[in-house]
Amino acid sequence: MNFSSDDLPENPTPNPNSADAVPVWGRASSPVQAEQGSADSTGQSGGSGVPLDASHFSDGQPSVPFDVASPDPAWTGLDILRLMVLIIVAIIACFFAAVLVTRICVYPHMGLGEIARIPLVAVAGQSLAYLLIFGYMYVLVTRERRRPDFLAAIHWNWPSNIAAYVVVGFALSLALQVLAHFLPIPKELPIDNFFRTPAEAWALSILSVTLAPLMEELFFRGFLYPVLARRLGLPIAVFLTALGFALLHVAQLGRAWGPVLVIFLVGIVLTLVRAKTNSVAAGVLIHMAYNGTITVAMFAATDGFRHLEKLNQ
Repeated sequence: MNFSSDDLPENPTPNPNSADAVPVWGRASSPVQAEQGSADSTGQSGGSGVPLDASHFSDGQPSVPFDVASPDPAWTGLDILRLMVLIIVAIIACFFAAVLVTRICVYPHMGLGEIARIPLVAVAGQSLAYLLIFGYMYVLVTRERRRPDFLAAIHWNWPSNIAAYVVVGFALSLALQVLAHFLPIPKELPIDNFFRTPAEAWALSILSVTLAPLMEELFFRGFLYPVLARRLGLPIAVFLTALGFALLHVAQLGRAWGPVLVIFLVGIVLTLVRAKTNSVAAGVLIHMAYNGTITVAMFAATDGFRHLEKLNQ
């Protein structure tokens, strides 16, 4: 039997169930495939990040690559390093900006060193830094890496059962508080300085259930984890992501290994949830519920933040 070129389909469509099928970024058939898709495609394409097979050629000439073959994640390890530097610079710069604004507008006769020790100033500076960092994250994904759908690119993926993840965060908080009773937890930690007045307690509490968990999950589980998973594999990526998450909190926990271990375990759970569900939003819900449980417990124990001295009893 003889075939002519007219017998062949003009645009052969890859079988989605075949071994050569290309996973759609942000919508891969499994979370692990989503993080490893770029590494697999890079190995087949000679470094372009786009897999090459027979469907990409016509008469020996390469055709336009499919959009779904774009590398996932779109950013690289170098982008992560750049983002880390920006985070450090933004936090320092915004903190000093908050100190200067407070000096000019609120306490003109107070020394800069005294103002820098005011917790509300630190919270204001950190909040501003988070907003600037989020803006750069958006620009990095949508402009520099040309992914117009920011939420799809970071695998936001709202879970169908939101309440279930809130319950997980509540249960995780209770379980680790029980564990903390068996660990050497110092009676006073640097973070306790943010609970000297009701206003400070309210400010830190609001930050801890809104911007803080959102930005921490975006960086660690949205940006860092997929790069590590693509390059190093799932187990090492989970460990390193949780370790980085714990190290972020070392200073505010007085470098005490007991509370740092608790935060490390929180990071392990959050990263495993990200790997299992392919959803950054799921981790954000758990993180907010975890912090919110601690906040509600402190609120109740201090009669609505009116008797903060009870925290050290």
